Amino acid sequence: MARAKIKSKTGALITIEGTEKEVADILATFERSAAIGHVKAVMARGRIERKEERKRLNVSDLVVTLKEEGFFDKTKGLADIANALEERGYICPVTTLSGVMLGLVQKRSFRRKRVEGKWVYGK
Repeated sequence: MARAKIKSKTGALITIEGTEKEVADILATFERSAAIGHVKAVMARGRIERKEERKRLNVSDLVVTLKEEGFFDKTKGLADIANALEERGYICPVTTLSGVMLGLVQKRSFRRKRVEGKWVYGK
């Protein structure tokens, strides 16, 4: 009669007794399930990483990126900001952009002033 001892991931010690064929079959099944579990964990980790890569940027992040690139060295109006975002492939209506810019002004990320009846934004 054959005997095998297996230590599981949780630390449990498993003793298997039976014919050589029975023990070999159980060991093979155990090893396959362990390998499958490892593969599933690796695939799940990859999915999470890809999801993070595809995560969309919000409009305020895009505007801050423009600021970091030096776009706001001179003051810009909402239409200028919308056009700059559109050139980079992000379509954002001016009506949405006005609220975003107001929030960034309130967070002190930008300054604004009224020029000829329109608000302009800068550093």
